[in-house]
Amino acid sequence: MDGSEGPRCQSTRAFARNLTRLTDLPIGYWDERLSTVAAERALLEADTSRKRRSEVIDHVAAGYILQGALDRIGHLRRNE
Repeated sequence: MDGSEGPRCQSTRAFARNLTRLTDLPIGYWDERLSTVAAERALLEADTSRKRRSEVIDHVAAGYILQGALDRIGHLRRNE
């Protein structure tokens, strides 16, 4: 969380560089490290049982990631 890029980030960037050779579509990066924390908090606030949280945490976190990315795209388009 100090701004440095670890091995996973570096391999993701390498994958994206290779992918740019196959498509003209823009490739964006999204830091999703805190999505699970946000999902856990939301599920706790909703008084979701521990068992149910473990069943849906990844789905809720994915929703946070997707919504954040869509919000960012919308923001960029409004400011073009």
